[in-house]
Amino acid sequence: MRLNELAKKIRTVGDETRLKILCIIFSENRICVSEIADKLNLSVAIISHHLQALKEENILISLRDGKNINYKLSDDKFVLDLKNLICKYK
Repeated sequence: MRLNELAKKIRTVGDETRLKILCIIFSENRICVSEIADKLNLSVAIISHHLQALKEENILISLRDGKNINYKLSDDKFVLDLKNLICKYK
């Protein structure tokens, strides 16, 4: 990964709400938008915005399950390193 790509990923996950979302997904493995919104007491629209940003950086993958869209972590090496870092300081 090039340094500028790494910097962009770090900026994306640097948001406190996105870190909270990632912590939830680390523990749940796969979860839908409304469940995340309920856990964080935020609107589905706000959570969807943050999830889209994480998806654009290949940190999350979306999977359709009927009417719901579930999110899970991608298999990217950066994501594994991020999980180790976040869980260490959580």
